[in-house]
Amino acid sequence: MPVPGPGYSITVRLEAPPSASAAGDLTSAVGRAGGVITAFDVVESHNDRVIIDLTCNALSANHAKDITDTLGLLPGIVVRKVSDRTFLVHLGGKIEISSKVPLRNRDDLSRAYTPGVARVCQAIAENPDDARRLTIKRNTVAVVTDGSAVLGLGNLGPAAALPVMEGKAALFKKFAGVDAWPVCLDTQDTEEIIRAVELIAPVYGGINLEDIAAPRCFEIEARLREKLDIPVFHDDQHGTAIVVVGALRNALRVVGKKLSDCKVVVCGVGAAGSAIIRLLLKQEPGDIVAVDVDGIVHRDRPGLDDNLKSIAAVTNKDSTSGRLHDALVGADVFIGVSAPNLFGAEQVATMNSDAIVFALANPDPEIDPMEAQKHAAVVATGRSDFPNQINNVLAFPGVFRGLLDAHARTITDAMLLAAATAIADVVDGEKLNASFIVPSVFDASVAPAVAEAVRKAAVEQA
Repeated sequence: MPVPGPGYSITVRLEAPPSASAAGDLTSAVGRAGGVITAFDVVESHNDRVIIDLTCNALSANHAKDITDTLGLLPGIVVRKVSDRTFLVHLGGKIEISSKVPLRNRDDLSRAYTPGVARVCQAIAENPDDARRLTIKRNTVAVVTDGSAVLGLGNLGPAAALPVMEGKAALFKKFAGVDAWPVCLDTQDTEEIIRAVELIAPVYGGINLEDIAAPRCFEIEARLREKLDIPVFHDDQHGTAIVVVGALRNALRVVGKKLSDCKVVVCGVGAAGSAIIRLLLKQEPGDIVAVDVDGIVHRDRPGLDDNLKSIAAVTNKDSTSGRLHDALVGADVFIGVSAPNLFGAEQVATMNSDAIVFALANPDPEIDPMEAQKHAAVVATGRSDFPNQINNVLAFPGVFRGLLDAHARTITDAMLLAAATAIADVVDGEKLNASFIVPSVFDASVAPAVAEAVRKAAVEQA
């Protein structure tokens, strides 16, 4: 199933003989090794040799090494250097701060800094709400993590989480013009995280919690929402839930089913799965059956933590038990935010006709999409190399743009559902089909549509 992609792209600088066959030998070698060439550039030419930059995609770091080793075995070929293009993107970080105002002379300095800035400070002291109008607070979000659940890699800590948070900040700016900044906290103590965010909150118009492990993330978000007068949004929970609900709305349109008639199986009941379940319940599905590593969640299952108890109380109306394969029998929808390779086509065949499968574990989904397509009518993944990519970037930039524009002080389920509907509505009836239930992450109309929907919902709530 995996194909070479740009996440493992390398550029190999080679010294080759100036023969007519050199280019063909190099490209053939990459093909034999399973790589995909994306660029072939002659950077120097001499009478006795040519210097070539050969760029190709690989499956993994080990595969990239295999490709390089294969090239180095060719007669007359010398590998000078190998550059990992992903690491090159991250050299020195991916974001920066720039001034919005000129600082060319004493006049500029007198207004932007002393003495002029003193009057602005006094105005804010007299009316603290003016901070939203007169400072970066009006357009700035903190991307806060403790590094305890980085991507699918686990507890890597705050320093290793920083590249992800930088990327998140870059996406905020690219898609919604929001100035976001990474705040990677060197603690995984719930109380310390809450207090740290409280202390930095005056600078920001919103807090985006990111990659904080469950179940601590639930308490951290809930208590910060109580304490702060700015929106607090855990993207791993609500960003995922927004896009899933929007995508499911369109998938159900494709197969001609109503959610109220559907049995939905949600596999994975951590941060994302729990939020998906709670937002779906607002849409009144026929039933939801939650499944975790210990099997189907039901009221009588021993050892449930507080989160699972709350999930059990509002799902699985028939109190069924068993494993994932049992839950899939007679289901209309599968939503996976769990682990790779949990089931196959034979289990999809036990679902109802026109089944919908959202296998969102990354990088390897719960089922090979090609296997799912044998029996499912609509298949979505979290990957960019298959149709229907369920990606949080469809949600969080527009959500925060709308919250900031509304000067919102909190975030509600009504705002989340408004965002989900806006994402779904970008795919109109003429575009909608089984391979296109959500817009592209590069569709420039998505973030403004989400922002306006959230802004309207926030104004109505206010």
